[in-house]
Amino acid sequence: MIHQKIIVKYLKFAEKGLIILALSFFSGIFSPESMGTVLPEIFVSFIRFSLWGIFTFLVVLVWQDAIAIINRNKILFILSVLAYFSFLWSDLPDYTLLNARDIWMMTTFALYFAIRFSFKEQIKIITYTLLIGMFLSFIFVYAFPGIGRHWVDHPGAWKGVYGHKNYLGSLMVLSSLAFLSLAKDSLMIYRWGGFALSLIFILLSTSRTSLVLSFLLLLIISFYKNFRWRGKVSVIFLDMTILFLGCISLLVFTYWVELITGLGRDPTITGRTIIWEVALNRLMERPFLGYGRGAFWAPKSNYAFEATQAIGTGWVPPHGHNGFIDTALDVGLIGLLLFFICYFMTFAKALKFGYASNQPEEIWPLAYLIFLIINNITESCLLYLPNIYWVLFMMIAFTLSKKSQHHTLVFHPPQSAFLK
Repeated sequence: MIHQKIIVKYLKFAEKGLIILALSFFSGIFSPESMGTVLPEIFVSFIRFSLWGIFTFLVVLVWQDAIAIINRNKILFILSVLAYFSFLWSDLPDYTLLNARDIWMMTTFALYFAIRFSFKEQIKIITYTLLIGMFLSFIFVYAFPGIGRHWVDHPGAWKGVYGHKNYLGSLMVLSSLAFLSLAKDSLMIYRWGGFALSLIFILLSTSRTSLVLSFLLLLIISFYKNFRWRGKVSVIFLDMTILFLGCISLLVFTYWVELITGLGRDPTITGRTIIWEVALNRLMERPFLGYGRGAFWAPKSNYAFEATQAIGTGWVPPHGHNGFIDTALDVGLIGLLLFFICYFMTFAKALKFGYASNQPEEIWPLAYLIFLIINNITESCLLYLPNIYWVLFMMIAFTLSKKSQHHTLVFHPPQSAFLK
């Protein structure tokens, strides 16, 4: 009996270790721009295919729960299937088919993560993952400065093990939200220490967008603390307004110099509007199903080269710097519509779930969904490559649909603050 308990304990520890490895992989630390530079390619491929196979096998083991969750998230599943089979109409079918495994891997992982862990446990694991990422980033900045820092384009800015300063900054915004969402029984030094470290790394990344985004999210969370009890209808309209104003505020506060000076200093928002114009013009040529997942910005793509010529700097954009435009390019306006339906259905569940609770971990889904939508205004963090943002979106959608079967949620005035 004692031996059995020890075995179970080690199995649970191994399971969490595997989850952390997968989340680290999805966060991009093994990419060719980061740790993939110093690790053997065969080792990175081994991790990728191992995660793919292991989580497929684990989902098969819990197939009844998986099918139940898929049945409650049919639209999200249809969107995943659409992205997976987009090689059928892709301009680069071999490239899209090769990367279709990412969709399978992200979906099976999100399913298993949602089935096996509560929000409280999920957030704790996410903080472990990002804390490890901070530790590795610190090591790489000083041990491998050619990888851990920018030198030519953004001299001195930290990118750590995430490949780019903006990605490091974005993940640290996510980290700050996760640490704030830890349960009340978490160690205060861990919660606030992790939150402080996240803010320090945002500053070291010199990502202006991430700094503004973190400030906006803190304001929004603080606002929820005082007004979430106002009533169902008013809360829904209030949240939609906050979501819209948050998106506008990100652009205004991040690029206020460019907006004020106009032609005096990069009125294109560092080239983004030029990229968006090229992408939108091409989207109108294939509006319904797009160009296939990843095909538009693929290496040697004529469309990426067209955007490079339009910018005129010789830089080839790896994506469209807007998650919604890129989703439309991948799976068309049909796919983009499916995403927005999934998003707002999940947002409504998160709003109901969060406003019916006084626990910080149950505000996490709502905080993350606001972060996701605002972050994708200037970055591409939806269906682009295997990425942690899409994984967490699916995980939240799956977990909320699981919880909706066990909780009757009602609105009531909060007794305590999310930020306490």
